[in-house]
Amino acid sequence: MKKMFAAAVSRVLSRVSQKPTSRVLVASCNYSNDATFEIKKCDLYLLEEGPPVTTVLTREDGLKYYKAMQTIRRMELKADQLYKQKFIRGFCHLCDGQEACCVGLEAGINPTDHVITSYRAHGFCYVRGLSAPSILAELTGRRGGCAKGKGGSMHMYSKNFYGGNGIVGAQGQLAEAFNMAALWKLPCVFVCENNCYGMGTAVERAAASTDYYKRGHFIPGLRVDGMDVLCVREATKFAADYCRSGKGPLVMELQTYRYHGHSMSDPGVSYRTREEVQNVRSKKDPVMLLRDRMVNSRLASVEELKEIDVEVRKEIDDAAQFATTDPEPPVEEIAHHIYNDSPPFEVRGTNQWIKFKSIS
Repeated sequence: MKKMFAAAVSRVLSRVSQKPTSRVLVASCNYSNDATFEIKKCDLYLLEEGPPVTTVLTREDGLKYYKAMQTIRRMELKADQLYKQKFIRGFCHLCDGQEACCVGLEAGINPTDHVITSYRAHGFCYVRGLSAPSILAELTGRRGGCAKGKGGSMHMYSKNFYGGNGIVGAQGQLAEAFNMAALWKLPCVFVCENNCYGMGTAVERAAASTDYYKRGHFIPGLRVDGMDVLCVREATKFAADYCRSGKGPLVMELQTYRYHGHSMSDPGVSYRTREEVQNVRSKKDPVMLLRDRMVNSRLASVEELKEIDVEVRKEIDDAAQFATTDPEPPVEEIAHHIYNDSPPFEVRGTNQWIKFKSIS
């Protein structure tokens, strides 16, 4: 009996000793509930005061922002891989490097607010509620995509999200069209993500004035550090409150940077050096900046954030597996959902492919 008891105790102790070291360390950390940080002062145009220069970050929000930005980063890197493997065809514009913009904007508004964006939309799709599998499956043209595999990057939608849009600058006109058509008359914040380049041309070479936050002329503006998720969050809260109070629209320029070229067909190194990109990665990376803040203020430990990284990588790998194995939509659906009431396409002639269905 004593030998059996000793063997049982030995098995239990063996299981305890095999517990991953990182999880033991995470469980034993004494974290802070929140911390106060200084953020960069925004440049103002036609405004007497702007967003605050300090803000409080809670541990809960910090972990949420970190995971969201890491998910977007990994999703974009996976899209790069899928494009090179020819699972993704056509246009593909990635937003890695700009994660603080979409995560910070979403943190500063309400889920009931309406968002329209441009073609670099994957990050906004994710923070607006679309899942990574539905986004990647849309990029690969699969039935489980958020637009049933027929829209790609430029036609992804979710509740209160109407984008992206393939025409440069079209989201501003679309926002106003929606406003007038629906008689919303909602407060409007126009956001410009200035990632330093217009396709392959540096902004300094393309514009006589690079103060884009002043381009509204009679509309007030803000220029914001778009690499700092907290700075974007506070500026967005300020802008939303300003517009909701009935003071009119506001222009907000987010100074950010894209690590990829304009699109996947652009290597992004013919008009800028690899050293320039690496310098931004090493000094201004939005994910790195948030991670360092959280670790240094005891909002999280390095081990805990590494666990999130592992979890995110697994989630994106699973999403990519779904996006490459899910069936494509059948050819007879190629013209479905063009009209709201789905008229008989064979009568109206908008789905002429039906008569070729039996031809191999």
